[in-house]
Amino acid sequence: MSDGAEDARLRAVVELAQAMAAARSARETWRAAARGARRALGGSFAALSAWERGPGRLRVLVNEGERAPGEEEFPQDETYPVHRFPEITEFLHERWARGGAPHAWAETAEGPAGEEAGYCHQRVAALRRRGRGACVVAPLVLDGRAWGELYVARPVGAPVFGPADAGLATVLAAVVAAGLAQLHRLEEARRLAFTDPLTGLANRRLVDQRLDEALERHRAEGLVLSLVVCDLNGLKHVNDTQGHAVGDHLLERFGCVLSRGAARLGTGTLAARLGGDEFCLLAVGPEADEVVAVAEEICTAAYALDAGEGVACGVASTGDPIGPLASARRLFRLADAAQYEAKGLAARRPVVAGRDDPVIRLADAVRADSAATRDLPDDVAPPTERRRIRGRRRRPGAPPASGPSAPPTSGPGSPPAGG
Repeated sequence: MSDGAEDARLRAVVELAQAMAAARSARETWRAAARGARRALGGSFAALSAWERGPGRLRVLVNEGERAPGEEEFPQDETYPVHRFPEITEFLHERWARGGAPHAWAETAEGPAGEEAGYCHQRVAALRRRGRGACVVAPLVLDGRAWGELYVARPVGAPVFGPADAGLATVLAAVVAAGLAQLHRLEEARRLAFTDPLTGLANRRLVDQRLDEALERHRAEGLVLSLVVCDLNGLKHVNDTQGHAVGDHLLERFGCVLSRGAARLGTGTLAARLGGDEFCLLAVGPEADEVVAVAEEICTAAYALDAGEGVACGVASTGDPIGPLASARRLFRLADAAQYEAKGLAARRPVVAGRDDPVIRLADAVRADSAATRDLPDDVAPPTERRRIRGRRRRPGAPPASGPSAPPTSGPGSPPAGG
């Protein structure tokens, strides 16, 4: 190989690594890997696939370049049973030393395609079916274990892949594997940053982010935006009398209840633990009545748990007459006020802003009080707002308050996401 060709291949390897490092999402990373390998090997098409160990199949993540009819760039369900590709199963269960990897190999459409041809017949048949002349396949190994494959093809009439191409594909696969490992580490870090470690639900940080995004969708697309705020009753008593292990188990079980509720409302619904005994459900799309019905199911299921004393639940939805929504904070303030009303009434069903009049009066009174003392705009809820509500306790022996001037009492907890 000439020095010029060697330099060109080295540049291609570096460009692939740089493109993967610059990617901002999993899809961008997959595309960068396939595109970089295709260009480095002079191919017309490339694909990146991952091995799904449970069902025993290769799932195509991305098809890049000149796609055949029916091939999508990011397919939803393009999978291939690995038993149809014995050359893959040869290395799937092997453990590879760090730095080592199986070598790539090449196939051509001119090879034998019958059953008698052995392992290559599926590759050859696929090349012919899609009008391609040759391919090179490089297994991908992450952390010493088989992960998937990198596939690059050339059209009919183009030079077939030779030993030097297979050697380069092996190097490219190692670079892609390193980039994928970095992606997985970053995704795990993101997961930990946005996940409550006890329940596995989203945490307050993710609620803050999603609530702002949901409000933008509500304004742009007119989708109904709903928030359910829940306060688990009796957690402190459980911790004090039965131990924190039992209290943690109660939190986990209620997290499962909330997760099932989110599943009932479909894609786009987020179940989260805000901290302590406080949880929420954020829904974008379902009608208000659907959200209230799920909130009622959550209340029923919470009261059926062995430990604890049920849940206080408040709902606020743009599908109800709650007034203008200048910011996401107002939606949270309304749902939170409804939850406090439910707690003060010891209600076994959700209280809904816009349907239960005292809720909006309570939320607006708290905002007015807080804004007056902090000189804040109408659409901003100060971070101490929740503590102000909780600091107003009724006198011993006094009847529960029902008006906005004396909010119902609740135990301490963290402030709501976004104030």
